[in-house]
Amino acid sequence: MRHSQLLIGLLILFLITSCEEKPLYDIIIKNGLVYDGNGGEPVKADIAIMADTIAFIGDLSGQSGTKQTIDASGLVISPGFVNMLSWSTESLIQDGRSLGEIKQGVTLEVMGEGDSMGPLSDSVKAYAQRLQGDIKYKIEWTTLGEYLNYLEKRGVSTNVASFVGAATVRANELGYANRPPNLEELERMRQQVRKAMEEGAMGVGSSLIYVPGTYASTYELTELAKVASEYGGMYISHIRSEGNKLEEAVDEIIKIGKDANIHSEIYHLKAAGKDNWHKLDKVIAKVDSARKAGINITADMYNYIAGATGLDAAMPPWVQEGGLPQWRRRLKEEIIRRRVGEEMQAKQNEWENLCLAAGADKTLLIGFKQDSLKKYIGKTLAEVAALRHKTWYETAMDLVIQDDSRVDVVYFLMSEENVKKQIQLPYMSFCSDAASMAPEGVFLKSSAHPRAYGSFTRLIGKYVRDEQVISLQEAIRKLSSFPCDNLKIQKRGRLKVGYYADILAFDLAKMKDNATFEKPHQLSEGMVHVFVNGQQVLKDGEHTGVKSGRFVKGPGWKP
Repeated sequence: MRHSQLLIGLLILFLITSCEEKPLYDIIIKNGLVYDGNGGEPVKADIAIMADTIAFIGDLSGQSGTKQTIDASGLVISPGFVNMLSWSTESLIQDGRSLGEIKQGVTLEVMGEGDSMGPLSDSVKAYAQRLQGDIKYKIEWTTLGEYLNYLEKRGVSTNVASFVGAATVRANELGYANRPPNLEELERMRQQVRKAMEEGAMGVGSSLIYVPGTYASTYELTELAKVASEYGGMYISHIRSEGNKLEEAVDEIIKIGKDANIHSEIYHLKAAGKDNWHKLDKVIAKVDSARKAGINITADMYNYIAGATGLDAAMPPWVQEGGLPQWRRRLKEEIIRRRVGEEMQAKQNEWENLCLAAGADKTLLIGFKQDSLKKYIGKTLAEVAALRHKTWYETAMDLVIQDDSRVDVVYFLMSEENVKKQIQLPYMSFCSDAASMAPEGVFLKSSAHPRAYGSFTRLIGKYVRDEQVISLQEAIRKLSSFPCDNLKIQKRGRLKVGYYADILAFDLAKMKDNATFEKPHQLSEGMVHVFVNGQQVLKDGEHTGVKSGRFVKGPGWKP
């Protein structure tokens, strides 16, 4: 009897011990090559997920997940990627799957380059409603926090975050006027930034070649950045020039960072226009010198030799004052047209003329509002000018008038040598500077820059695997922990116990960006599984329909 009781006791102890040694996990990803995001060498390990969190990393031999077990043999396991400049502000309203980015492994999209989706005064809200193109929606929010909560509630597959736009807070107070704010207006602008920071903004974003952002002085931007600095936020900027006055523009952001005591970042760093390619080395020297002096400045980029924006970047800011209606009205007046045409053809340093830098034959038309003009999509500005028997600059003015928009274009501006040089910079992170789209429905009404579908896959497949510009572990660091650290985001960007389970599994040999300038609406390949907050959004390369993304809040957030 005592012998039987002893055996029963040992059996119970064994079962208790076994249960303690082998806790149950929802999902286990086994046998993958794990890159934790810190930049070190990978290790072969298993990862366990409980709810939305990484619960264990190590050896889970013999165990299975209660919900799912994934054999990741031969796959790279990494933290989700961060898109430092997303323009998915409207596309996520149209299609919350964020298919183009999920297929590349992006799990966090950061918005707010100069313009943000809040705060919006009644007049700015009405103007934004007027500017809508193929994607139509009702603006059901006023503040930036309300917009990001709206996305989360509506359902998105990626996490979302945003800077508050310096141009947006300016427009709320001054409209599209070219003048400095008075003291009372500037203080109200500062209060808008303060409220946005407390709602979860990542900092202040500016875009200084577009109206009305271009009207802002260094002083105005510094005062807004000082507010963000109080909350631990960043100042991030499409600097005042990426071409003829590139060096001076970099001096300005360094000064703002120093005077506001704030971490600053250069959006999509580039030397635009062949005449300016040689300036990149000088810019790198400036940034290196500032960093050595204790000024925290970083940069992001996309891996292409062409950018994409509008024909507003080909015309002087003065003709655009007052917004699109006034811009179009002025372009109809013959005297003004002649002056604008003369300025568009002249090399100068007063404003950024990307069309002159690229050339009309290297300016690709990719998006119109009016169906009658969509026949020009995929043609260059020079080709359309020839069809219309007009000059390129007259054609650009006519298209803006006729389309009632700035017209979406691609400018071929950069050198491949500089792209590779920038990728290697230790303070470089990455972006798409594009919306996340799907090759279907409303998105096919316009063309796109291939970066919308391929930026991150292109980095891994072309520049890491094929050309070995940087190592895979360094690329993953720049895509995950580095941007999260810059943004002061907690518990994301690394594969670490206790962190949110934003996890990728991809086949390095198959990573390929299929999107081209001729055929941009093509999804990337190679991404096998994507988890966002512990839920599987991509399974065996196919979107599951899950929309587990969240509003990721900045360091100043106050619940």
